[in-house]
Order: sequence, then structure tokens, then C-alpha cells
Amino acid sequence: MRGKHSVFIFSLLSVLLLSSILLHLSSGETSVGFMDFVHAVFSFDEQQTPQVLIRELRIPRLTMAIVAGGALAVSGMMMQSLFQNPLAGPYVLGISAGSSLFVAVTLLLGLPTFLMDIGIIFSAILGAALFSLVILFLSYRIQSQVSLLLAGLMLGSFTGALVGILQSLSQAEQLKQFVIWSMGSLQNTSFDQLSWILSLFILGSLLSMLTVKPLNALVLGERSAHHLGIHLKKTRILLISITALLTGITTAYCGPLAFVGLAVPNLTKMLFRTQNHRLLLPGNLLIGALFMVLADALIQLLEPVILIPINALTSLVGAPFVLYIVFKKQR
Repeated sequence: MRGKHSVFIFSLLSVLLLSSILLHLSSGETSVGFMDFVHAVFSFDEQQTPQVLIRELRIPRLTMAIVAGGALAVSGMMMQSLFQNPLAGPYVLGISAGSSLFVAVTLLLGLPTFLMDIGIIFSAILGAALFSLVILFLSYRIQSQVSLLLAGLMLGSFTGALVGILQSLSQAEQLKQFVIWSMGSLQNTSFDQLSWILSLFILGSLLSMLTVKPLNALVLGERSAHHLGIHLKKTRILLISITALLTGITTAYCGPLAFVGLAVPNLTKMLFRTQNHRLLLPGNLLIGALFMVLADALIQLLEPVILIPINALTSLVGAPFVLYIVFKKQR
């Protein structure tokens, strides 16, 4: 029965994701035809306005929605399994804050070496990696999971203070660029950048497949995982590296997106009713992508009335769900 349930959920999610992609591509004030999409990808003509709109705006925006949703969901799943806490995630633990800090240094100080795309991605990944190591170190010193989450929040507050200082030292144009970035957006990429971003995302997703067995063992606890032959130190390093990579590429181009990496993994567990990461991994990729594509499609539909930053919408949806998880855990 459980196998049939998983097949049904995967089939349903695939149909919903495909439908949401079609909805996303058809959203916007300017209507375009299906053949315009085909020509924009395979025989691009810069003289054709619909093709330019699709190639430079709609396809990059859709791709980043899929990448951001899938990357943050998988990162959150790995952090929750590593720390054995359903309230862990890149944003709550301060990992996104570390990534944001290094991007802030790049954007606000305008370091020439880091003005290229690869520099921004490198800064974001480096910041996420360093702060992940800090959280891992604190997890050895702090036994209480609640205290660990508070430490992550304090780390985020400390980072916010540093960013505030950097903002006060920056020029007006740099400050404007950073403020817009910090609100979160899926429109900061071009078509030419997608190959680089997708390569890193696919690399992180493939590497995450190597963590299925260790993550399943960690569900039983670190002592049991050790007895099962899992090398805990290597596992932690691998999990942190993948989380840094996936969180870094998302934060670099989309800004700090809240609650996606916290809410989606919990929703995935509820839908699949399992702790088997062989199912949870692709499940998080699908649900994370579905969530972000639908959220951005809704933003585009509401654009004639109100402009909503993607970070605000993910918080509006994610925060109540997280509160539900907290109350459910207390029962």
C-alpha cells in the first residue's frame, strides 16, 4: 500500500508541477503563443519582441523558481535530518544569513574581483559554508535543540547588524541594488547565466543522492548510524558542502528566501508518510519547485494590482505552516 501511495503522490506532484509551469509561462500582461516559446529556445530572433520577452524574462524567471524551490527544500531536508529537528533549515539556522553577508560585502563594497557572476556565487557559497560549520560546531557544544535554534537566530541577528554597518558605508547606487536584492527576486538572471546556475544545481542534486543511506541511518540517531557503518564526520562534511552549494546559488541570485527550506521538508514528510530519504529527496525537489513556481505565478497575476516581493509571499505562506508544525509537535 505504501508503494502505491508514493507512486500516486509522485504522479500527482508531476502533473501539478507541469500545470504550474504552463500557468507561469502564460502569466504576465503580454500574451505569447506556444510557437514563440519554441522559437525563443531553438531559433531565437532578437527582432521578435515576444521571443525576446520569453528568452530574457520568462524562461530565466521560471528556471530560477524551480532551482530555488528545489535547492532550498533539499537543503532544509538535510539540515533537519542532520540535527534531528523539524524546525531546522538554512534560513532559521543562519546559513542563509551567512550567504547574505558575503553577498552584501560583494555588492555594497563593490570589490572589483567579485563583480562577475562567478564571484557572487562564490561569495554566497563561501558564506553559507562558513556559517554551516559554525552551526555544526555549536551543535556539539549545545545539547538543547531549542537553544541551537536560538543560536542560529542570534547568528542571523549578528549578521544583520554587520550588513547594516556595510549599508551605512555604501554608495547610494550600491545600497539601492542591495535593498532590491534583499527583498528577494527571481528576475536577477539572464538566459546566458542559466547554464552555469543549472550546472551547479544539478551537481548539488546528484551529490545529494549520495546522502540517502547516511540520512536514513541518522533517523535512528548518531550512535545507531555509527554502528551501521556510517562515517559521521564525512557525512556531516558532505551534508554541509551540499547545503552550502544549494543555498549559495539560490541566495546569490534570488536573495534570502525565508521558510521554503523549513516548511517544504515538513510538508513532504506529511504527504509521503515516511522517513525514507530515497523518497523524500525527489519529493522535496518536486514540492519545492511546485511551491516556488506557484508563488511566482501568483505574484505575476497580482502585478497589475500590487507588487509583492517573493520573500514576503514565502513568509506569508510559510510562517503559519511552521506555527502549525510547532503546535502539532506540542500535542
